[in-house]
Amino acid sequence: MQRLIDLFFDIPAAWALGAVFFLTCAEASLFFGFVIPGEITVVLGGVLASRGTVKLGSVVAVAVGGAILGDFIGFLIGRRFGAAFLQHRFPAKWPPVRAWIDQRGAPTVFLGRSTAFLRAIVPTAAGAAQMSPARFVFWNVLGGVAWGTGFTLLGYFAGEGYEAALRWAGRGSLAVLILLATVTAVFAVQRIVVKCLTPATLLPGPEAGEGKRPV
Repeated sequence: MQRLIDLFFDIPAAWALGAVFFLTCAEASLFFGFVIPGEITVVLGGVLASRGTVKLGSVVAVAVGGAILGDFIGFLIGRRFGAAFLQHRFPAKWPPVRAWIDQRGAPTVFLGRSTAFLRAIVPTAAGAAQMSPARFVFWNVLGGVAWGTGFTLLGYFAGEGYEAALRWAGRGSLAVLILLATVTAVFAVQRIVVKCLTPATLLPGPEAGEGKRPV
């Protein structure tokens, strides 16, 4: 990893900006997020800005632009190919998941920017669930701006202490992932409990006048 970091620092400024844009865009569109977390490149771009190699605004622009474009491409891929595949592969489980994403999953697009794993799958899942493009774009832009700006500034202010910043970014992403997994588990358990209790609460009671003898 250190060799790649050193290589990134040695390439020309224009190439560095191009690398930031490409890797942030490829996280969701080409699923690079499973291999190389985009925030690493964004933080290192911020470090270059602190050194004066590139302009801070340029790093923010390519990080935000790549993040938004990549997620939207992932969304379109899911919208075009994902629904049919998931419906065929999981005919019983996919419909309720799709309904949940469509009705309540829009903020997940924003929170999904917190970890590389979620950045790689959330846009495609939202597209497969046929989420409204307008809703997706709103949360995608909001998340992309916050994520790209935040990690660029983290690298900028960390400067030569970028190694600590990268460790902090990784731990923060893991914490958010654990939090989201916990919340999802709570909702799943709640759904199961409600489903199990509903039949008991809907059992018909004794009819009025039952047990009385006709006069």
